[in-house]
Amino acid sequence: MKKTLLIIGVIILIPIAYLLYWPVPVRPMAWDAPLSQGYTGDFTANNKLADLDRLALDGHAGPEDISGRMEDGSFFLYTAVHDGTVLRVDPRSNTASVFANTGGRPLGMEFDGAGNLIIADAFRGLLSINPGGEVQVLADKTDDGSPILYADDLDIAADGRIFFSDASTRFGAKAAEGTMAGSLLALMEHSNDGRVLVYDPADKSVTTVLDGLTFPNGIAMCPQDICFLVAETGTYSVKRIWLNGSKAGQVDTVLSNLPGFPDNVNRAGDGTFWVGLTSPRSEAFDKLSQRPFVRKMMQRLPASMRPAAQNYGLVVNFGLDGHVLNVLQDPSGAYPLTTGAYDAGDGWLYISSLSADTIGRHPWTQTAPPR
Repeated sequence: MKKTLLIIGVIILIPIAYLLYWPVPVRPMAWDAPLSQGYTGDFTANNKLADLDRLALDGHAGPEDISGRMEDGSFFLYTAVHDGTVLRVDPRSNTASVFANTGGRPLGMEFDGAGNLIIADAFRGLLSINPGGEVQVLADKTDDGSPILYADDLDIAADGRIFFSDASTRFGAKAAEGTMAGSLLALMEHSNDGRVLVYDPADKSVTTVLDGLTFPNGIAMCPQDICFLVAETGTYSVKRIWLNGSKAGQVDTVLSNLPGFPDNVNRAGDGTFWVGLTSPRSEAFDKLSQRPFVRKMMQRLPASMRPAAQNYGLVVNFGLDGHVLNVLQDPSGAYPLTTGAYDAGDGWLYISSLSADTIGRHPWTQTAPPR
């Protein structure tokens, strides 16, 4: 009988010891999650993003960001997918062709004044692709030697400087074997290890503009480059960092307590901004914000038992003052994991995704012509 009880005790103690002591990569920090208001007020649920028109990606998936430009009188979209391919998409014929391949995981992208496609590649750093499709690494570390482990999104100032997010300095996307895996580790730890960097093409320097952020993501320049916006995914907010004038150096919050995890931020031709919310917030994750030890235990559970992204289509249009102008939703999540919206001024609002095998688009009209 004693032997049987001993065996039972060991069987019980092994999983308990595993949950308490098994090594995990995260060192969770306590933080104060704001009380979620859910889909109320400006974010009351609607179906305005349902039944999207789709643009094919020739068998590829994961168009995380979208940019575009006029070429010989016609407008083309550019996006990048999971296998590193950068696609050139003709929205009129609904066809896609390969423009380049970065050999990494390209995320945010914008064209510079010389026609080069600048890309934040989560595996490789800040890249430039010339009109011929040749890939060049602009930066994979900062001037002080700190490696860029998770280049995420970017925007380009009028003087050519490139502001871009390095979402986590602890959990690189390549080392984590994927952008989603790296982001989940950074959000679970919540150690404010993200930063915004700036690359100056004049001297090729890479310096830190702002650090201490929890998974900084989308970047968008303000009008006249007086400031830039950054989506801080881990705090459900969009922050504004002033670059010029009497407020230079100040940081304030434009959107707060969002009902989901904000991702890309894009400026539209009319001066407003769009942000995509990739997934609704996790009630369990919020409730454990002040319980880092429990979050560490949770990291020892099978992935299927941890909080995970949920499909819910949501993009938000807002002004520089934070006033919410338009909210487009699809609670069914038929177009999954919406990362952002790109308003090119051609009569469509293009929707990007972490996992979809198409680009979504919704009829949309504004006064600015296609860029």
